[in-house]
Amino acid sequence: MSATPRRRTASLLLGAALITLTATACNSTGGPSVATEPKQSAAASAPAGGGKPADAPKVAQVGDTIPLKGNDPADTAEVTLVKVVDNAEADNEYVHPADGKRFVAVQFRIKASGKKAYSDAPGNGAKVLDAQGQAFGTTVADTKAGPSFQVPATIAPGESALGFVTFEVPKDVKVDKAQFGLDSGFAPQTGQWKIG
Repeated sequence: MSATPRRRTASLLLGAALITLTATACNSTGGPSVATEPKQSAAASAPAGGGKPADAPKVAQVGDTIPLKGNDPADTAEVTLVKVVDNAEADNEYVHPADGKRFVAVQFRIKASGKKAYSDAPGNGAKVLDAQGQAFGTTVADTKAGPSFQVPATIAPGESALGFVTFEVPKDVKVDKAQFGLDSGFAPQTGQWKIG
């Protein structure tokens, strides 16, 4: 009569890998068999010194380019966050942020990388966020930071355009991230850059 196999599992933290040991014990002549499977965990993948885990995704920063897809597969773009000008000054003496607010101008480069031309109002798909995730939308204001995008911005396939998008945010808010999406922000992907 054969015995029912019993399985025991133990986990060991060795170096940078968490090793899960599964042992199957039975009364056959072969004795117990041991299989090892590496299994990453947050603690296991962290390098010595408490830095970021080795397998953590890279966070996009100012200067980085993110490829984005639109709702139509032929509609794609490579979007670069080029520059951020905090507390930007309006280029018109009659335009001012509301009381208790300031302008933040974010410069994007949009390259139409798909088969279709990019044609949209870039400000519709852009926003900035604070560290708590509170989002702030764009405002219609040009600043001395530089020229804004034409509306609509129409970019032929393979070509690119450079322009600023202006946001009006409270004076006491620290802007932490910027986001951009195609199709006025309704596309399935959103690019995000860490700026704070």
